[in-house]
Amino acid sequence: MEYQILSDIGARRKSNQDYAGSFLNQKGERLFLLADGMGGHRSGDVASKLAVEDIGAVWEQTAFEADVDIETVEAWMRRQVLVENENIANLGKLDDYKGMGTTLEMLFIGKGHVILGHIGDSKSFLVRNQQIVPLTRDHSLVQELVEAGQITVEEAQTHPQKNIITRSLGQTKEAIPDTESFTYATGDYILINSDGLTNMVSTSEILEILNTGDELAYKTSALINQANANGGLDNITVILIKFDGGDFR
Repeated sequence: MEYQILSDIGARRKSNQDYAGSFLNQKGERLFLLADGMGGHRSGDVASKLAVEDIGAVWEQTAFEADVDIETVEAWMRRQVLVENENIANLGKLDDYKGMGTTLEMLFIGKGHVILGHIGDSKSFLVRNQQIVPLTRDHSLVQELVEAGQITVEEAQTHPQKNIITRSLGQTKEAIPDTESFTYATGDYILINSDGLTNMVSTSEILEILNTGDELAYKTSALINQANANGGLDNITVILIKFDGGDFR
């Protein structure tokens, strides 16, 4: 298995408030993290970096193996979100960091399955047999409006309150991530991204790029380039994982 991580400031923003990375624990098992910061000036940068680096550092001290119980990892993810939410919320009480927060995607690849933690409106997808399947549900106002039947999916794309997030790290209330597990097969891709990608690049464009015969690094760059070509209105961050049947570390 192989992966690529790439982040870009986009065509319109003056700073990059996205942050992503991967971390190995004591048993050599890898955790992927992606955060999209929110807040004025540099505070969004701070929130996303804190979330990724703090949780990554805790992961590095764990001894989970590939066959660890799904429930154990999901409980660990929920616990880290609670702790980091409090850390960011406390820092957000300072004038320089008021209002800051961040989304968070967490992905652990176990034995035959992946375990996903999600809070906010960054996204994770499974791409299999030339089909793309969402693995996450946005924690946003427009998603709630869509589910209530008050607006259509198409209207949600341009809704004036599109950027209102209903669940994130940095809130004064308790933050609870969605956690789920999914099986994977040889040939699958998992795409984790900030909304700067999917707000700019359609599902059909994503599939067209992933279905080329190019190397993974090229596909990852092509996704970023397409988002910028389509306007690049936000920061764009992509983690792209391919399951090729080999060992993974």
